[in-house]
Amino acid sequence: MLAPVAGRAAASRTALASTWANAQLAARAYATQTETGAINPSDVFKGRKDKDGNFIVTGIPGDGIGPEIFEAVKDIYKAAKVPIVFEEVSVAPTMVDGVSTIPKASLDSIHRNTVALKGPLATPIGKGHVSLNLTLRRAFNLYANVRPCKSIVGYKTAYDNVDSVIIRENTEGEYSGLEHMIVDGVVQSIKLITYDASERVARYAFEYARQSKRNHVTAVHKAPIMKMTDGMFLEACRAVAKDYPEVKYEEDLLDRVCLRVVQNPAPYASQVMVMPNLYGDILSDMCAGLIGGLGLTPSGNIGKQASIFEAVHGSAPDIAGQGKANPTALLLSSLMMLRHMGLRPHADKIESAALGTIADGKHITGDLGGKASTSQFAAEVVRRIQA
Repeated sequence: MLAPVAGRAAASRTALASTWANAQLAARAYATQTETGAINPSDVFKGRKDKDGNFIVTGIPGDGIGPEIFEAVKDIYKAAKVPIVFEEVSVAPTMVDGVSTIPKASLDSIHRNTVALKGPLATPIGKGHVSLNLTLRRAFNLYANVRPCKSIVGYKTAYDNVDSVIIRENTEGEYSGLEHMIVDGVVQSIKLITYDASERVARYAFEYARQSKRNHVTAVHKAPIMKMTDGMFLEACRAVAKDYPEVKYEEDLLDRVCLRVVQNPAPYASQVMVMPNLYGDILSDMCAGLIGGLGLTPSGNIGKQASIFEAVHGSAPDIAGQGKANPTALLLSSLMMLRHMGLRPHADKIESAALGTIADGKHITGDLGGKASTSQFAAEVVRRIQA
């Protein structure tokens, strides 16, 4: 009986060596795709305009409730006379050689316009289908995911003082997609961290902190356990911090930050938190819960080639077409987009009307405890804009 067991062990070691070698090759190939250099949040937007002087923005209505909330945003933009026209495209995947692929025409639109507004997307379940959100981030190297969470005055939650900004590295970490089966029952997932990507997102975080007058950056990590990966992330953050002596720099553990934020979010109102991919996904959703959920939180994905602003909640197919969806998250994301494009006065006017509608409480959707439909909420925002 010993020989077969030994034989299986040897085969397992051989399989492990082979898959490890292949994984290293895949990781090196992935790392070489990293686009170096960070952009400055204050860079002047130089997008494409039509003959009437309106910016052309790629619009991706998305799936489920996406088209309904996208239409609400368009109605509000029309009322506010926002100088934007949407070039609407679908990113519904097509199968090429057994792998789901976003249509080339849609990618070309984003390349041309360099900015896009995206509703929620549902990734088909099945072999060959990958996350469409992840595919878009990779296609345009959208390396910084910016997730602000701020309490809405008048909308009561457990906390009234939430004002956090999370900047999440958006291209690697556990979300690199480098997974493989070593032997039956044993799967390995590679957490890929590169110095270039870490340095790039850290620099964006410091620039964001300086320009938003927060002047405090905290790098969130698990370096005591992830000594090499998170250790390299911290090395990059420390190196960047030396270029910003006016910005206070600290480091803190992910679990401790989670504990402290839910105990008292006030100290984080003066900070920008920057962290690897998975941690940012978890912590940003947790902070969203403190202000009322994902239906109230905006998000922007920033890259050198393009930037895509999106609602991060799901496509909610169970209520699609029923007029129950809350368009606030997509609307607030679009206001991040307007500020990115230099259209701040339009963004400020719409934001005041939208947040005032929520605080008033008479025309809010079911997820916020009201009875208004999607169109009724949008109509009230429009009324306030035109008042």
